[in-house]
Amino acid sequence: MDHTSSATAFKDGLVLQPEEGKSFWQPTPANGYVTVKLTPEVWDGPFSMGLQMVAPQSYIRQHSHDKHREVVFTWGGDGTVVMDGVEHPMVPGTVVVLPPDVEHLFRNNSDTEDLKLVWIICPNGLEDFFEAIGRPRSPGEPVPPNFPRPENVLEIEARTVFKPAQSDGK
Repeated sequence: MDHTSSATAFKDGLVLQPEEGKSFWQPTPANGYVTVKLTPEVWDGPFSMGLQMVAPQSYIRQHSHDKHREVVFTWGGDGTVVMDGVEHPMVPGTVVVLPPDVEHLFRNNSDTEDLKLVWIICPNGLEDFFEAIGRPRSPGEPVPPNFPRPENVLEIEARTVFKPAQSDGK
């Protein structure tokens, strides 16, 4: 897809096919991958959006955003979201709305299926985090062995969309 002008893309509308967008394998503990769909590169909206596949028996660690609002939609799998210490089931159709400063984590409860999520964050910036901690992914390539988060993950979080960690963040 030609991303020559975000203003043109917005004016003309935009259709993104399933594998269009930058995609990144994710490190432990989430594993799986992220495909980023909407960023300032492709449109002039106030948020970014993408798809995340959390591998079986993996999780997105507890975190919060101090300046961002996030919406997460579950479209496949069986999981749990923990918001400020309270567990809620995540099944297809579940919507999670996260204002700033709400601590949350997402856990895939399945032994065999990915937990499939759509995330929207406003303002944008989550896409920069995924690119910084991940490894480029091409559609159809085999899943790589699990790999660790970068040593400087707290620095990456601080310059993207995360509230500064109160602990080591691992």
